Amino acid sequence: MGRGRVQMKRIENKINRQVTFSKRRSGLLKKAHEISVLCDAQVALMVFSSKGKLFEYATESCMERILERYERYSYTQIQCATDEIQQNGNWTWEHAKLKARMETLQRNLRHYEGEDIQNLSLRELQNLEQQLDSALKRIRSKKNQLMLESISELQKKDKALQEQNNILAKKLKGKEKTNVEQAHSQLNNNCQDSSSMLQPLNISSNGREKEDNEATNSGVLLPWMIRHHLE
Repeated sequence: MGRGRVQMKRIENKINRQVTFSKRRSGLLKKAHEISVLCDAQVALMVFSSKGKLFEYATESCMERILERYERYSYTQIQCATDEIQQNGNWTWEHAKLKARMETLQRNLRHYEGEDIQNLSLRELQNLEQQLDSALKRIRSKKNQLMLESISELQKKDKALQEQNNILAKKLKGKEKTNVEQAHSQLNNNCQDSSSMLQPLNISSNGREKEDNEATNSGVLLPWMIRHHLE
């Protein structure tokens, strides 16, 4: 038969408790040595008996260095945990502050819109009225400024258009004058050409008689003869 399972509770018999302590202490030290050798781990083991006697084991007998390393590690862990807690606390405080600020702004916005003002006191209503009056004055001032700037800009554009219109009118008048002068010059040239083409007919009496005789001899009636006979 195998050994029965040991119940995990304090051994009341003093002798049995001492024997168990000695056996398990030796086994624990053996296991510590085995894990340090097999796994190349630094192991430090301290055991105090019920009478306060110390039993220890340290890898390569460097208990102090292992304890210093443990303290540094513990300090780092504690510091990181503290920083994390502090950071979380800062973020929590910042979130709460921003949330309160947002709620205040939303409440003020509702008041500016005339909502949720039933619970406001007379002093708070007066302050709200003053704020609205100040805001209205600033709005009107800004509106008037924009209107004046717009009017000034329109006046500048109107002046520029008038100047362009005057320039175009002068150009048009000059062009019309040039066209008239060119037309007069062309008309004068045409008249001179026509005058040069017309030659005066100077027929002497002798020449006319000669022409009449030639026409009579040939049996041709000249136009003036026709008119004479008709008369």
